[in-house]
Amino acid sequence: MNKRTIALSITAAATAVLLVGCGTSEDAAPAASGEAAITVTDDRGQVISLDAPASRVVALEWNTAENLVALGVMPIGVADVEGYSTWVKAEDLDESVTDVGQRGEPSIDAIAGLAPDLVLTTTDLSEAAIAQIEEFAPVLVVRGANAEDAIGQMERNLDNIATATGTEEQAEVLMDDFEAKVAEGKAAVEAAGLTGTEFFMNDAWASNGQVSIRPFAQGALLAEITEELGMVNAWAEEGDADYGLGSTDVEGLTVLGDVNFFYITSGDADVYQNELATNAVWTSLPFVQSGKVHRLADGIWMFGGPSSMSDYIDAVIAVVSK
Repeated sequence: MNKRTIALSITAAATAVLLVGCGTSEDAAPAASGEAAITVTDDRGQVISLDAPASRVVALEWNTAENLVALGVMPIGVADVEGYSTWVKAEDLDESVTDVGQRGEPSIDAIAGLAPDLVLTTTDLSEAAIAQIEEFAPVLVVRGANAEDAIGQMERNLDNIATATGTEEQAEVLMDDFEAKVAEGKAAVEAAGLTGTEFFMNDAWASNGQVSIRPFAQGALLAEITEELGMVNAWAEEGDADYGLGSTDVEGLTVLGDVNFFYITSGDADVYQNELATNAVWTSLPFVQSGKVHRLADGIWMFGGPSSMSDYIDAVIAVVSK
């Protein structure tokens, strides 16, 4: 699929997507079913050939699972099905999906027992685990995120999964729908008079009474999308090279002015309504006093594909349209 300029300010990235597999060869064997063989090249420079589009696919990261379902391919196995069902509402798994352990620590035996014709994971999984899986199945490894080109990386990941599963046309539809959603969000921000105003996007949690706040800095996927809607990221500090994520605490928020403060959490784990509700620093912040603290809808996977990102834009539209 040719990369489109999607009315988004995407910086070109020099990162290819990675595919590793066993039995790699330059000439693809003809598919026994008569379907065309598929060849995919990925970040490590290896080439893998599938005899036919992959249909028995295991996904070890939620963004890869989400993209599979969106493309019309229900995975046979997913890491941490319960967690996926909590955090990813954009694309539901059905009851046939087998849980294969935790993200980052999948059960190799569980994956092997499903006899997949392809395993999807990201660069966040250890090379040792990938090598173990490669002993019995080809592994497509996509970069989890890229702070130099967050939206472009999201699209490349979708495209590579679509190529491996023979669902390129559906990928085109998904990206067209995403483009339309960006335009809708940009129009809503403009109608609300918020074009050019500052926002701060984050998630936060508490552990042993200590609140940790994770800003979405320049290059984070949600931050880049919000900027495409016409707003300006107020967080000036750099995030990590992949996900564009930073770290701070409630005192660190004092650098912010009267911004639109967006955050995502799940269920009752809301530090802003719980642990910080009566905190003197928190309650003194200008955006708290002006009522610009916005908890966005639950079930938006912050590191997902175009389906989750469209849900995020809908959540921002709901806030700015009030």
